[in-house]
Amino acid sequence: MATVSQKCQYALRAVLELSRRYGGEPTSVAAIAKAQAIPQRFLELIIGELRQAGLVASKRGARGGYVLLREPGELMVSDVMQAVDSNYDPVDCEPCGGNRDCPLSGRCAFVNLWRRAGNAIHEVYSETSFRGLLEEQSNLEGMTVDDYCI
Repeated sequence: MATVSQKCQYALRAVLELSRRYGGEPTSVAAIAKAQAIPQRFLELIIGELRQAGLVASKRGARGGYVLLREPGELMVSDVMQAVDSNYDPVDCEPCGGNRDCPLSGRCAFVNLWRRAGNAIHEVYSETSFRGLLEEQSNLEGMTVDDYCI
Protein backbone atom coordinates (compact mmCIF):
# COMPACT_ATOMS: atom_id res chain seq x y z
CA MET A 1 0.00 0.00 0.00
CA ALA A 2 1.25 3.47 -0.83
CA THR A 3 2.14 5.44 2.24
CA VAL A 4 2.07 9.18 2.70
CA SER A 5 5.19 10.49 4.45
CA GLN A 6 4.94 12.13 7.85
CA LYS A 7 6.19 15.36 6.28
CA CYS A 8 3.37 15.26 3.74
CA GLN A 9 0.80 14.51 6.45
CA TYR A 10 2.03 17.54 8.42
CA ALA A 11 1.85 19.73 5.30
CA LEU A 12 -1.72 18.60 4.63
CA ARG A 13 -2.75 19.28 8.23
CA ALA A 14 -1.11 22.72 8.15
CA VAL A 15 -2.97 23.63 4.95
CA LEU A 16 -6.20 22.29 6.46
CA GLU A 17 -5.68 24.64 9.41
CA LEU A 18 -4.99 27.59 7.10
CA SER A 19 -8.07 26.61 5.09
CA ARG A 20 -10.12 26.69 8.27
CA ARG A 21 -8.88 30.25 8.88
CA TYR A 22 -9.10 31.35 5.22
CA GLY A 23 -10.09 34.98 4.82
CA GLY A 24 -9.13 35.86 8.37
CA GLU A 25 -6.00 37.18 10.03
CA PRO A 26 -2.60 35.62 9.29
CA THR A 27 -1.84 32.60 11.46
CA SER A 28 1.48 32.03 13.21
CA VAL A 29 3.43 28.82 12.81
CA ALA A 30 3.04 28.29 16.56
CA ALA A 31 -0.76 28.48 16.29
CA ILE A 32 -0.85 26.06 13.33
CA ALA A 33 1.52 23.67 15.11
CA LYS A 34 -0.57 23.69 18.29
CA ALA A 35 -3.92 23.28 16.51
CA GLN A 36 -2.70 20.41 14.36
CA ALA A 37 -0.23 18.68 16.74
CA ILE A 38 2.79 19.28 14.50
CA PRO A 39 6.33 19.86 15.82
CA GLN A 40 6.89 23.59 15.32
CA ARG A 41 10.50 23.37 14.09
CA PHE A 42 9.54 20.84 11.44
CA LEU A 43 6.50 22.88 10.46
CA GLU A 44 8.67 25.94 9.84
CA LEU A 45 10.54 24.01 7.16
CA ILE A 46 7.34 22.69 5.63
CA ILE A 47 5.75 26.15 5.56
CA GLY A 48 8.83 27.37 3.69
CA GLU A 49 8.26 24.73 1.02
CA LEU A 50 4.57 25.61 0.78
CA ARG A 51 5.54 29.27 0.40
CA GLN A 52 8.04 28.46 -2.37
CA ALA A 53 5.33 26.45 -4.13
CA GLY A 54 3.03 29.50 -4.07
CA LEU A 55 0.42 27.94 -1.82
CA VAL A 56 0.90 30.19 1.22
CA ALA A 57 2.19 33.71 1.80
CA SER A 58 3.80 35.26 4.83
CA LYS A 59 2.72 38.53 6.41
CA ARG A 60 5.25 40.39 8.55
CA GLY A 61 4.63 42.40 11.66
CA ALA A 62 3.15 42.04 15.10
CA ARG A 63 0.03 40.42 13.66
CA GLY A 64 1.98 38.49 11.04
CA GLY A 65 1.83 34.88 10.10
CA TYR A 66 0.76 32.83 7.12
CA VAL A 67 -2.26 32.90 4.86
CA LEU A 68 -3.51 30.54 2.21
CA LEU A 69 -3.22 32.01 -1.29
CA ARG A 70 -6.00 29.97 -2.86
CA GLU A 71 -9.59 29.46 -1.85
CA PRO A 72 -9.95 26.08 -0.10
CA GLY A 73 -12.43 24.88 -2.74
CA GLU A 74 -9.82 25.42 -5.44
CA LEU A 75 -6.90 23.88 -3.58
CA MET A 76 -6.58 20.13 -3.97
CA VAL A 77 -4.77 17.63 -1.77
CA SER A 78 -2.57 16.73 -4.75
CA ASP A 79 -1.34 20.37 -4.96
CA VAL A 80 0.05 20.18 -1.43
CA MET A 81 1.42 16.68 -1.87
CA GLN A 82 3.31 17.71 -5.00
CA ALA A 83 4.75 20.72 -3.18
CA VAL A 84 6.36 18.61 -0.45
CA ASP A 85 6.56 15.02 -1.78
CA SER A 86 6.49 14.80 -5.55
CA ASN A 87 6.24 11.01 -5.64
CA TYR A 88 3.30 9.07 -4.26
CA ASP A 89 3.34 6.12 -6.63
CA PRO A 90 2.57 2.71 -5.10
CA VAL A 91 6.04 1.32 -5.89
CA ASP A 92 9.41 2.95 -6.46
CA CYS A 93 10.57 1.34 -9.70
CA GLU A 94 11.29 3.33 -12.84
CA PRO A 95 8.99 1.49 -15.27
CA CYS A 96 6.09 1.99 -12.85
CA GLY A 97 6.75 5.70 -12.28
CA GLY A 98 9.32 5.54 -9.49
CA ASN A 99 13.02 6.37 -9.36
CA ARG A 100 14.79 3.02 -8.95
CA ASP A 101 15.99 0.73 -11.70
CA CYS A 102 14.16 -2.56 -11.87
CA PRO A 103 15.86 -5.85 -12.71
CA LEU A 104 12.60 -7.02 -14.32
CA SER A 105 12.19 -3.96 -16.53
CA GLY A 106 10.39 -4.84 -19.74
CA ARG A 107 9.21 -8.23 -18.48
CA CYS A 108 7.26 -7.48 -15.30
CA ALA A 109 3.61 -8.50 -15.13
CA PHE A 110 2.92 -5.88 -12.46
CA VAL A 111 3.77 -2.71 -14.44
CA ASN A 112 0.21 -2.03 -15.59
CA LEU A 113 -1.22 -2.90 -12.17
CA TRP A 114 1.08 -0.42 -10.40
CA ARG A 115 0.38 2.27 -12.99
CA ARG A 116 -3.39 1.82 -12.63
CA ALA A 117 -3.10 1.88 -8.84
CA GLY A 118 -0.95 5.03 -9.00
CA ASN A 119 -3.43 6.69 -11.34
CA ALA A 120 -6.33 5.81 -9.02
CA ILE A 121 -4.49 7.22 -6.00
CA HIS A 122 -3.61 10.39 -7.89
CA GLU A 123 -7.24 10.76 -9.00
CA VAL A 124 -8.50 10.63 -5.39
CA TYR A 125 -5.96 13.26 -4.27
CA SER A 126 -6.68 15.45 -7.30
CA GLU A 127 -10.43 15.39 -6.70
CA THR A 128 -10.27 16.15 -2.98
CA SER A 129 -10.38 19.85 -2.10
CA PHE A 130 -9.63 21.38 1.25
CA ARG A 131 -13.18 22.74 1.36
CA GLY A 132 -14.39 19.14 1.13
CA LEU A 133 -12.04 18.15 3.95
CA LEU A 134 -13.31 21.05 6.08
CA GLU A 135 -16.88 19.90 5.50
CA GLU A 136 -15.91 16.36 6.48
CA GLN A 137 -14.19 17.62 9.62
CA SER A 138 -17.24 19.71 10.49
CA ASN A 139 -19.47 16.65 10.07
CA LEU A 140 -17.20 14.59 12.29
CA GLU A 141 -17.12 17.27 14.97
CA GLY A 142 -20.90 17.51 14.85
CA MET A 143 -21.34 13.80 15.45
CA THR A 144 -22.25 12.83 18.95
CA VAL A 145 -22.07 9.45 20.55
CA ASP A 146 -24.90 8.64 22.88
CA ASP A 147 -23.70 7.24 26.16
CA TYR A 148 -26.27 4.93 27.65
CA CYS A 149 -25.39 3.71 31.09
CA ILE A 150 -27.60 1.34 33.01
